Amino acid sequence: MSLFEASEDAHRRSAQPLAARMRPARLAEFVGQEHFLGPGKLLTRLLAADRLGSVIFYGPPGTGKTTLARLLATESRSRFRQLSAVTSGVKDLREILVDARDELSASGGKTLLFIDEIHRFNKAQQDVLLPDVEEGVAILVGATTENPFFTINSALVSRSRVFQFEPLSVEHVKTLIARALADRERGLGRYDVRMRPDALDFLAETSDGDARRALSALEIGVLSSQDSPIEFTRQLAEESVQRKAIQYDRLGDVHYDAISALIKSIRGSDPDAALYWLARMLEGGEDVRFLARRLVILASEDVGNADPAALGLAVATAHACELVGLPECQLNLAQAVTYLACAPKSNAATVGIYEARHDVSEGRLLPVPVHLRDRNYAGAKRLGHGEGYQYAHDRPEGIAEQDYLGVDRTYYRPVDRGFEQELGQRLEKIREKLRKSRKTR
Repeated sequence: MSLFEASEDAHRRSAQPLAARMRPARLAEFVGQEHFLGPGKLLTRLLAADRLGSVIFYGPPGTGKTTLARLLATESRSRFRQLSAVTSGVKDLREILVDARDELSASGGKTLLFIDEIHRFNKAQQDVLLPDVEEGVAILVGATTENPFFTINSALVSRSRVFQFEPLSVEHVKTLIARALADRERGLGRYDVRMRPDALDFLAETSDGDARRALSALEIGVLSSQDSPIEFTRQLAEESVQRKAIQYDRLGDVHYDAISALIKSIRGSDPDAALYWLARMLEGGEDVRFLARRLVILASEDVGNADPAALGLAVATAHACELVGLPECQLNLAQAVTYLACAPKSNAATVGIYEARHDVSEGRLLPVPVHLRDRNYAGAKRLGHGEGYQYAHDRPEGIAEQDYLGVDRTYYRPVDRGFEQELGQRLEKIREKLRKSRKTR
């Protein structure tokens, strides 16, 4: 490298943000994602066996997708080529793939093609990749923040291994911050920074597992401070952190994951978790009608007759959301969510209807007992319809000892919780009378 080239490289490096400068140069320096990159894990074994094929990296920003792609090129001794699906088209793809094929034929050299935001490619653009991916002309590494099973062609997904990146843990982020403070060449080691423990905790926790966000806040705090030594306090950390944009796609997997977490938190009787997931969806711009409908469903599906008032409250909440709208209807939703979370739970009615419909769909069709058939038309009496029917209100307890199904089958099994416990005790006596009628018949 010439003197001028070295100078130009130094200038480019100085213009890079801290997060870019601190990208690890070796795979051993990579932090996080031990579930697929730890000792004996799948990606580690693929690299060791030199059998790295096409992969899709799926996960939130700042978790190392681009960095790991570059490291994989180094580890697999491949040329690194990068495209952004936002700015590139089929022509760019074809040029790189033709070059990769020529390189493979001429020297046996491998090419790793990294495509950022690969879900932004349309179907035709993704289809261009299929033949070369299948033949191994290039190692495809596609990065996406969207669930690939929703946004990427199934043919391409089936030819690739999908690795899901998780947000970095607080300890991971602290490790990266400490590394940046110690590195004099690429990091902030030339500054005399005295990081307070509470400031470090704040940076690590508010980054939400996003290394880029944590390192950006660290750099802003250090470079904006006029003191020497730099006392990196909690206040300085708070002033350096920007409010993170909520990652929420009302049509994508974040939407489905969030509503799943909300429903499961309510079902699990955790009002605090339920309020958090409700807030997450509201902040992300979720449709309040969708939330209200889900709560109406949950009131019957998971609370049921353990607390019959739950359905009425949920329906009233849906009406209130229509009447009031945001932001005030968040109060109605919060009331419903906390009530449903704390209510006794029963899915007995849900299980019952599923089992009954399963019997019907499997062809277990029972004839309507003759005494229950309609007799309000001419000729019904001649057929014997309705003969022997007992009017329940004429009985002292309002229960007639007669058969309503024709077979002894149980679908509704009340749980021993809430109001359904009382229903269960009452139903036990009712069913005893009904059994007697079957035996008599």
